[in-house]
Amino acid sequence: MASNSPLTAPAHRLALAGISAIGVTFGFARYGYGLFLPELREEFGLSVSLVGLLGSATYVGYLAALLMVGALIARFGPRPLVLVGGLCAAVGMGLVALAQGPGLLITGLTLAGTSSGWAWAPYSDAVDRMVPAGRREQVLGTIASGTAFAVVVAGPLALLARGGGWRYPWLAFALAALASTAYNARVLPGAPGRPKQSSGRPAYRRGALPLLLSAVVYGLVGAVYWSFAVEAITDAAGTGSATAPLFWSLMGAAGTAGALTGHCVARYGLRRVHAGLFSGIAVAVALLGLAPGSLPAVALSALLYGPCFMAGSGALAVWSYRVFPERPSAGFSVTVSFLAVGTIAGPALLGGYAELHGLRAAFLLTAGVAALALLCAPSRGADERRSPSARATRPMAPSAGHPGRPACRSSAFRRRSR
Repeated sequence: MASNSPLTAPAHRLALAGISAIGVTFGFARYGYGLFLPELREEFGLSVSLVGLLGSATYVGYLAALLMVGALIARFGPRPLVLVGGLCAAVGMGLVALAQGPGLLITGLTLAGTSSGWAWAPYSDAVDRMVPAGRREQVLGTIASGTAFAVVVAGPLALLARGGGWRYPWLAFALAALASTAYNARVLPGAPGRPKQSSGRPAYRRGALPLLLSAVVYGLVGAVYWSFAVEAITDAAGTGSATAPLFWSLMGAAGTAGALTGHCVARYGLRRVHAGLFSGIAVAVALLGLAPGSLPAVALSALLYGPCFMAGSGALAVWSYRVFPERPSAGFSVTVSFLAVGTIAGPALLGGYAELHGLRAAFLLTAGVAALALLCAPSRGADERRSPSARATRPMAPSAGHPGRPACRSSAFRRRSR
């Protein structure tokens, strides 16, 4: 079976490049803001509602980058777009480290926030071109786990640089972004793929609706948790407590299990994985609403949220690849654009709600939103289309029009697709 074939050396290098890029653009550039929120609020005098608006502003840049990726990927290929993302992360985080007032801080955070929009979706195209057919979903899930590895690093740095030393970790993050960008410049393909017969936009499919709704909920809940979790824990435990950085590190360490997303989807199917992930996220968020000052509750929240959220991004990547197989990057850009809608709405809406009712109430409301995603389960056909038996009946030799795409389909698969 194709799924048992070993990864090639280029595929290994691509996985490492993707982990590093996703780590710096998500784990540092986007989510590092929440880790250092208490220090930023104290230094720049930010209110909770303003913090929510600022968090949403960073995601507006993220959405703008996503829309541009969908339009540019076919023309330029994945490498230039990922490199733009890495440079946005490096420059933006450098500005945050040097900021002396809210203006430069907002500029840096917004620029850094665009980086993940540039970097994530192009890997669907790169994986489609560089990874053997039976291993693509595994590599997509592994790349998405880069966030967790970065979060593991960020937590101890925040603990060592507590108080006025918060600028040094941001400088370190900027340097890491430059290193990742240089490595991706060597690994990623430098030219666009061969022209495809399909149009510039991925064709809509009925199975896309639950995917896109799940993406909205995933983005909203994730943005609230990443933006306000440390703030809620710090408020309950005290400003001088080391609980928040340790919570962040524990969440990242547990989140490295997200690298197994592809294996879990192959073994249990998308429907079961989807249900388990969103159930875990809902419970993790609710725990911070119920007992943010309880060390066992905070630890359990981190242990649940880390792997469920990290695996969630990989599951969305796999699900999108199945729904839009003819244009993986364009299709994933659509998926992540809906995710971005949730990330934009979440911090602003829940930040305003928290200003009136408190962070604990806001987290409980967010947990209820997470539970709604259970109503948006993948169709059974999503599992059947890419089950191991289905892959075994599909020859995956590259066609002349699209490297890495199947040249033909077996009659068994055609009967099953009807």
